[in-house]
Amino acid sequence: MEKQHRKFRLSAVQIMVLGFIAIILLGAFILTLPISVSNPDALPEGRTPFIDALFTATSATCVTGLVVYDTFSYWSEFGQFIILLLIQVGGLGFITVLSMFTIFSEKRNLSLRERALLMQTSGSATLSNTRELIRTILKGTGIVEGAGAILLSIRFIPEFGFWKGIYYGIFHSISAFCNAGFDLMGTKIPGSSLTTYSNDPYVCIVISLLIILGGISFLVWRDFIKHKFHFKKYSLFSKLVLVITLFLITAGWIVFFFTEADASMKDMTIWERLLNSFFQSVTTRTAGFAAVDQAALSPAGTGASLFLMFIGGSSGSTAGGIKTITFAVILLSTLSIVQNKVGVHAFKKRIDDITVKRAFSIVVLYVGGILLSTILICSFDSISLTDGLYETVSAMATVGLTKGITSVLGMGSKIVLTCLMFTGRIGGLSFAYALLENKQPLDLTRPVEKIIVG
Repeated sequence: MEKQHRKFRLSAVQIMVLGFIAIILLGAFILTLPISVSNPDALPEGRTPFIDALFTATSATCVTGLVVYDTFSYWSEFGQFIILLLIQVGGLGFITVLSMFTIFSEKRNLSLRERALLMQTSGSATLSNTRELIRTILKGTGIVEGAGAILLSIRFIPEFGFWKGIYYGIFHSISAFCNAGFDLMGTKIPGSSLTTYSNDPYVCIVISLLIILGGISFLVWRDFIKHKFHFKKYSLFSKLVLVITLFLITAGWIVFFFTEADASMKDMTIWERLLNSFFQSVTTRTAGFAAVDQAALSPAGTGASLFLMFIGGSSGSTAGGIKTITFAVILLSTLSIVQNKVGVHAFKKRIDDITVKRAFSIVVLYVGGILLSTILICSFDSISLTDGLYETVSAMATVGLTKGITSVLGMGSKIVLTCLMFTGRIGGLSFAYALLENKQPLDLTRPVEKIIVG
């Protein structure tokens, strides 16, 4: 009986996966209700088809931003509120939200099982100070989203009126900080995202800062609060996150500035190109707001966007992708092998071998999922390989940028993208753990034999 009990005991990762599934299904059910739609009489059955509601709920909870309907024109204010709620819960992690009740109920200590679950959701590498980290996440999120809402409201109130301007400020602040990419700018042009603000530095910079702060990792926040600007005192994790983030934003900024001069930004001045190149570099990791038409990107710009989307943000943040740390570990490991060094090192610290193996495993799982899914949706719908690849990378990395094909995809492709968004938010490796974690490893050692690779 004891063995049977252990067999069906859910792990922390499995609870996290099931929790996300429950939230998505609940959100999908609510979005199918007539009250969630702005004009239910125009629909065949007076409600949204379940597959489209499921797609939207998954996109919101997994903070992706891919949509089959324009958020403003299709969904009612109630539906928009449900989407915003799913974004907030999905961005912070449902366990973090649930932990608020534990923390503010003055419970002295979290159990080991609760702490393990919070560690998995928040991206913390250890069980120590988990409660402190959750407090930092909640307080920091409230402050940053509140400040973003005020700054954006200042801009939107003169344009949309007082109450609507405040509502738009709150909605876009939460969506940007959670790297979700949902917007209400369909009030101007349906599906336009932020293209009508491509020449507005105030909106673009505020949104960019919210995206960066949301995708930089809550663990980096904790280091900054503790050590301020004393970079040398930061953990290895925080150092790598900051260096790689700065490098990717700068490199993307430069690349887009030159590659899009005769493509998506050909009618812009130099200053507008500088602004939109910066925004494109930031939003591809992994926010999903579009200030320029993604379908108009040059082939080189499309390639750069795919690369940045694939990497994404940082572990323990609202962003998706393989994560900056994974990219850093693989890069450092490759350099170590090329230079014939023993071990992988950074900032006078050695990265353990298990972390290196996990980094390569994550990339293999993501690449495999993306390639298989691209083949599937290209076979289900008559779309080009480039458009299909852009859509699948965007879904898997929970970005939300699109070449404009999401709304015309069939049911098969929507199911594939829904699975990609869910897997990408949970994490490819975590999802694999959830499926295989209870498998008992073989307790034996095989003889070693060297083989040739490369």
